[in-house]
Amino acid sequence: MARFCPSCGTALAEGALACPSCGAAASASAGSVGGAATAPAPAAATTGGGLTDNVAGMLAYITIVPAIIFLVIEPYNRKRFVRFHAFQSIFFGVAWIVLSIAVSIITAIPFLGLLSLLIWPIIGIGGLILWILLLLKANQGQMWKLPVIGDMAEKQANTVP
Repeated sequence: MARFCPSCGTALAEGALACPSCGAAASASAGSVGGAATAPAPAAATTGGGLTDNVAGMLAYITIVPAIIFLVIEPYNRKRFVRFHAFQSIFFGVAWIVLSIAVSIITAIPFLGLLSLLIWPIIGIGGLILWILLLLKANQGQMWKLPVIGDMAEKQANTVP
């Protein structure tokens, strides 16, 4: 299992005691994103602004605005965990907007418009449950990936700003 520096996100060699980039001490729980479910992450590490990484990751899901702020502000944009959740939040928000537009277009079609009145509440409840699940997983310090969006977010989070 690949390990990453909890401070800057650089890949660590097996048995490394310190990060070659920033010199931070490498802990045994330095996480990686593996599989489609969970991976250990440095949830208790505090950032310069006083927020722990898991709280910053959770706040990134509130709206797209905090996610963008965490990608711009200095102590947070260097944390791989926070960057992952900020990018996943942005991609999830964009996907939700695209889905809303698609369903709105379908409602204009005569027969499918009635069908969409039945489907839209189910989609809305599913999206709400997924959003709450993302909030909880980020607060627990887990890097839980959505199927397509999570891979894109992981790719963006691995790039060092």
